[in-house]
Amino acid sequence: MAEKQEIPPRYDVNEKWDACLDLSIRRVVYSSLAGAAAGLVFFRSPVTRWASVAFGAGVGIGTAYTECSNIFNDSPSK
Repeated sequence: MAEKQEIPPRYDVNEKWDACLDLSIRRVVYSSLAGAAAGLVFFRSPVTRWASVAFGAGVGIGTAYTECSNIFNDSPSK
């Protein structure tokens, strides 16, 4: 029976992708909700409300991209 080998966390790409996707989805959703709440409080026009939602989603995507690049830069090169 073959023994299962443990992959060190530094080399486990699947774990990094899982963490990155989880982080990205959470940041985009939470930032969009924060933008929607701010739009409802501060703006009257539907266009500016949608713009605040889009701005929040953009902030979420940007922070998730930055964090994911930090996660993957820790991986060794070929």
